[in-house]
Amino acid sequence: MPAAPDFPPAPDQVPLRRALISVSDKTGLIDAARALAAAGVELVSTGGTRKAIADAGLPVKDISDLTGFPEMMDGRVKTLHPIVHGGLLGVRDAPEHAKAMADHGIGGIDLVYVNLYPFEQTVAAGGDYETCVENIDIGGPAMIRSAAKNHGYVAVCTEIADMDEVLAELAAAGGTTLSLRKRLAARAYARTATYDSSIASWFAHELGDFAPGRFSIGGQLAQTMRYGENPHQEAAFYRFPNAPAGVATATQLQGKALSYNNINDTDAAFQLIAEFDPKAGPAVAIIKHANPCGLATGGTMLEAYQRALACDPTSAFGGIVALNGRLDAATAAQVLEIFTEVVIAPEADDDAIALFKKKKNVRLLLTGGLPDPMTPGKTFKSVFGGFLVQSRDTARLKSATCCSPSRWPST
Repeated sequence: MPAAPDFPPAPDQVPLRRALISVSDKTGLIDAARALAAAGVELVSTGGTRKAIADAGLPVKDISDLTGFPEMMDGRVKTLHPIVHGGLLGVRDAPEHAKAMADHGIGGIDLVYVNLYPFEQTVAAGGDYETCVENIDIGGPAMIRSAAKNHGYVAVCTEIADMDEVLAELAAAGGTTLSLRKRLAARAYARTATYDSSIASWFAHELGDFAPGRFSIGGQLAQTMRYGENPHQEAAFYRFPNAPAGVATATQLQGKALSYNNINDTDAAFQLIAEFDPKAGPAVAIIKHANPCGLATGGTMLEAYQRALACDPTSAFGGIVALNGRLDAATAAQVLEIFTEVVIAPEADDDAIALFKKKKNVRLLLTGGLPDPMTPGKTFKSVFGGFLVQSRDTARLKSATCCSPSRWPST
């Protein structure tokens, strides 16, 4: 294990003189580059990013102007060079580092803005094996990790929101604070960890390896919560990349933020109702404390709701209502007759949405579709010191007796 060098303390304020920008997602790129250039920051970039900045009329150097080497091997090698990583990793106030930088003509890089090749999006779009492999970024994560390690001197951004924070400090003080650089470094390592987790999971799936020797889970923060299952517990909600239709991707039209228990119960309700194919008819589930207190099908969505409610109208109070199809105004009106925490459905009529707007404390979530209960995947359960993994239950329910459950009485 390397011993910790006797470096001088990192400065609180670091001026921005040179920025290295290489992004796949160019949202907000030109505005950020323009703000940096206006502040006198030298811009260095690669490939399509450099072209976009130059086309906007801004001065920008190609990375090859620093390294003396062209991009090669179909762009696989362009930033993997000592000039780049020396400029990122050099501790400016350490005499030996400063001498090495001077001896080898290495200039410091004060800001890195890199977002990664769209590996997750390529997989989600059904890319073939070779295309997915080609969208595994190598130089990007290497630059991000180098910059993050040397956060005493370098600010690292992996999305435009990070750049906004840097630009705000640049406008206010002409540089970045150590506090911000530490926060950015922490986010950067989390981003590369999540990226690598996606790649590892994809490889395991491609190889049919259900239980690889090392297993990681990566998610993006969707929401922090006031508390968890109990008021003394902290809680947050994370979303997987390319999440399918469900609670994680639902649009909340109204109501206060979902709680830990709300999300847990709503997911249980929606996963349950997804077992009922809308083509076979409307179905409604009512969940309370993760347990069904009503589940029914019907000729209409209203009839399905009435039957589900009749199962246990007392327990349904303050519950979660999930529908396997479109929420109409007639059903919405009856749902709103008793207190309900959350209603979740693939879609809703405008008249139904208008009724919910009169009950601002009721959350209405629309998902745009149902999760496919037959889609293979993994589920996770935490235990103290680890977690359990199993394949999703895709078995169809069958009646184990000679008689199936009786139909709802017609009288």
